Amino acid sequence: MLLPHQRTSLHDQPDSPEAYDAVLARVAAEALDRITPDGNLERPGCTDDIGDTSLGISSLLALAWRRTGDDRLPEAVSRSVDFHLRERVFRTDNPGYPNLRLRDSGEPYARYVLGDGAHPIGDWPSTVWALLQAVNLLDIGRGLLSDEQSGALTELACGYWRWLTEVTFFNPQDATNQAIGCVVGGLMLARHLPGTEAECVRETAMRLYTEEIRSRRLPDRGALLPAEHGGAYDNNYGPISLSFLAQAHRVSGEQVFVEDGDDIARYIDARLSSCGYDIGGPRYSEQHSGFEAVLGLRLFSRRIRADLGRYRGDTRWGYHAAGPDGAMDGHFAFMLVWQAQDTTRWYRAPRTSPVRHQLRSARVSVSFDNVLTPSLIEAAGTLLLPAAADRQHGIGPAVRLADGGSFLLTRPMGEVRVRDAAAPGLMAKLVTKPVVSAAQVLVHTQSLYVTDGTSLWLTVALDLDPAEGEPFLLAGLPYATETDGRLAKLLEVAGLDLSERAGRLATDGALHAGGLAVTGAAGIAVTTPDWPGTDSSAYFNSPDTIGLTQEQAAFRLAADPRGYGNPDAGWRHTVATTALEADPLPGAPGGLTVFAVRYGPAHADEPFAPVFERTDTGLLVTTEAFSALIGSPEGDATGEPVLELRVPGGRLSAASGPPRWPSK
Repeated sequence: MLLPHQRTSLHDQPDSPEAYDAVLARVAAEALDRITPDGNLERPGCTDDIGDTSLGISSLLALAWRRTGDDRLPEAVSRSVDFHLRERVFRTDNPGYPNLRLRDSGEPYARYVLGDGAHPIGDWPSTVWALLQAVNLLDIGRGLLSDEQSGALTELACGYWRWLTEVTFFNPQDATNQAIGCVVGGLMLARHLPGTEAECVRETAMRLYTEEIRSRRLPDRGALLPAEHGGAYDNNYGPISLSFLAQAHRVSGEQVFVEDGDDIARYIDARLSSCGYDIGGPRYSEQHSGFEAVLGLRLFSRRIRADLGRYRGDTRWGYHAAGPDGAMDGHFAFMLVWQAQDTTRWYRAPRTSPVRHQLRSARVSVSFDNVLTPSLIEAAGTLLLPAAADRQHGIGPAVRLADGGSFLLTRPMGEVRVRDAAAPGLMAKLVTKPVVSAAQVLVHTQSLYVTDGTSLWLTVALDLDPAEGEPFLLAGLPYATETDGRLAKLLEVAGLDLSERAGRLATDGALHAGGLAVTGAAGIAVTTPDWPGTDSSAYFNSPDTIGLTQEQAAFRLAADPRGYGNPDAGWRHTVATTALEADPLPGAPGGLTVFAVRYGPAHADEPFAPVFERTDTGLLVTTEAFSALIGSPEGDATGEPVLELRVPGGRLSAASGPPRWPSK
């Protein structure tokens, strides 16, 4: 079962000038075949996101003409611009539109759906897109547009700007990618206006960015980010915002756009797994933008020296929007224009310096959430999400209580501290976190993550009172694995059909999930939840959800319908999921509870039998691949965690200092 939107890494798409010329040639051929006698270039059968699309195709034809000189294109551009000016400019208020500050203004706008009162909520972004298509045409249409057309298009763009910034409330959908796009439109429009008028538009655009966008950023994982539909990040719209910031800097030179873009780029880099998969976002949990993200990811990957191009784009929209039948659509055509004009090329070298919310080496990665609990683990081409037990979600130590419930020990009560270390061929991260148990007792947890780029070793040590209950490690939800370059949902783990009721398989060896082998030093099990009654939608991999992705299952539990709700909020209603569960090591030293798990390819000749020794300076961990010294939970003299790492036969390597976010 392939995940529907997780396709190739964006930098796998050719992005040379010749590649863009070939794309524009295909666009021109299809457009010339499609154009109607009245000049309409809209995709046949398209009913929404439509009010600006013909104008978008016009801009692509203008760019194709400028690059190739194809003498078939000027007449098509002229006819299609006349069509938009004549048929797609609306000046009477759309019945039911809820976001007007001024009624009956007569200012022009574009409609999301052409009919009166039909889904008018989308008119604001459609007008932003129409403004961007129009200013692109003004930029590249010299020699194609008549003076009359240029004047009418300039007047129309000014009207769009007034409608967006004066007639309506600004950014009414709380979708900041659209708001930054509006600012870009104003900055581009100003270049086509006389002095005083241009300066007024520029000042308004910068004021809107500063007061309405920048001041309302939300924190996540140490960064301030543009708000998207009530959340700090959306992995469909977040990279699109990055592209808008790239274009804003290209046309204005204002440093604030690249400074903010650098922060978003570092944040995206911290979230991304090695294969480019990401999960999370307030509206689209697994959908990824395609070509709309290229401009920003390409520019900022080079600025911050990180390989953001592995981001998995929805490459059905490889270079431009397309309908279900594959037919070209003008939606987001402005972004293809900017990409083709931009000379930046992908930066492909991985970041190697420590990042607080990420541990990544070659094909192994751990992404961490705000409280440094893993939000995603990747090893051997397989992805694990936080599992759910008794409505609590995470990857980390837990306790089975006497009443049959579970209590997850990952929510901090105090400062969460991080230490990174490296040794030849190894990278490590130690997370020290004080948590409160179900009995309201402070428990010190230390989680050590070590990788050689092929496998991941996870060690968790905590001073848990045995009276609390039966400890276990919630070691993740096996979710998806790479199949022929695509990601497919796992429907079976270790031979266990995940849709079976209350399945459990325990072993002293390894459990296999896709290409991944997960080995517990003291035994490991895979479980599927026992769901009560007939409604099993809150139990992931129940019969109701086995054929659904995480995003689809989350929308079933969200309060609002598909496309408007917050699937992350819905996912938090999940009671239980398939889970890997590891047992604690018997006889752990110093009264500690210790878990040890290895994630990686099958290790036929490498048994996993870690040794733990309590010393005067901390807990010494020895495995087949490394030795590590974990200091006391109190840390060093400054309170920082102590971590030393070495390869077999090597010297202990002291940890690096704590990584700071962001690094400028």
